[in-house]
Amino acid sequence: MARRFYFGFYRADNVRPIVASAAFAEEGVVMADVQSWNIKGQWFDVCRCAIPCPCSWAEPPDDGFCEGILVWHIQQGHYGDARLDSLNVAMLGSFRGNVWENGSDFKEAIFMDERADEAQRAALQTVFSGQAGGWPKRFGELAKGENKGFAFAAINVEIAPDLSTWRAEIPAQNILAAAEALMGPTSEGKVTKVHNLPGAETGPGGVATWGRATADRADAFGFKWNRTGKSSKLIAFEWSGPD
Repeated sequence: MARRFYFGFYRADNVRPIVASAAFAEEGVVMADVQSWNIKGQWFDVCRCAIPCPCSWAEPPDDGFCEGILVWHIQQGHYGDARLDSLNVAMLGSFRGNVWENGSDFKEAIFMDERADEAQRAALQTVFSGQAGGWPKRFGELAKGENKGFAFAAINVEIAPDLSTWRAEIPAQNILAAAEALMGPTSEGKVTKVHNLPGAETGPGGVATWGRATADRADAFGFKWNRTGKSSKLIAFEWSGPD
């Protein structure tokens, strides 16, 4: 039977059990009071869907199945007194059906920035697990399934200031996600942006910059693929809690 998760985040053995995921709560881990928090940054993905990925339009993915790489780059933020500026989180994930209505067979593996100290690691897991409320809790309620792995690792993220390209690599896990902004004959050299997406993975209000994957490679925790030319998008986000 699959273990429950919210965004799939579990407390690692070398992190104090300040806050854990729902699974650890059920197993009796002591929970501390949730602190006030706020983070803002940029999120992007690369996936197997043709451009544009239907998930962002609140529709089922191509062939009813999606898998890909998701990356969160925190530009600035805090959880209580712990600063989270410049830290990164990444995920390999797959599911079937419409994630917004009847998604199923959710599987994922989670990677957190190895640069984070103990307090930052606990804070990241608290926020992204949904235990601190906010958008991670709301979205996590839709995506409960099987966690296939968790690791702290070097996550190298590069996002061009003009949003023309974005890239993330986890060398130790053979994971690479890269994309270039989608442009065409009538875009006059400007990146393609979409407002008010009906299924924005980062929550309401985000503006998506659409792209085409130039690299989408993974080989970790049972996830394995290598492709290019499929859908990608980047969305700025700002979350806060508890709520």
